[in-house]
Amino acid sequence: MQNPEAKGAITFFYYKDLAKAAEFYEKVMGFNLVQDQKWAKIYRINGDAYMGCVDGGIGYHKPSDEKPVMLTVVVDDPDAWYEHFKKHKVETLNEPHDDEELNLRIFLLRDPEGYVIEIQKFYDPLP
Repeated sequence: MQNPEAKGAITFFYYKDLAKAAEFYEKVMGFNLVQDQKWAKIYRINGDAYMGCVDGGIGYHKPSDEKPVMLTVVVDDPDAWYEHFKKHKVETLNEPHDDEELNLRIFLLRDPEGYVIEIQKFYDPLP
């Protein structure tokens, strides 16, 4: 018997201040809001890649100071994204740099509640 096929994935992040997170992902990250459930907002990153912001007072999980998950956004031009964040006065954790071992260009930043966002370009594209 063949396994059923998945149609996509959504990763949910839990926030104390949903409005502030939503503003960041819509206005700074430029993600498209595809479903607004009021206490949860689902954004299309690209294609079938989605992320969701959830009101931690209502959602299944509660917000935590420890953020053991990272959102990686694959882009064509990390340096342009870096300049975009500077223009929006978003501090980054480092500047774009090449990681020769992994053959990619990368930098990191935090969203309004501390989740790390990794912006990267693979020099050897994903299949």
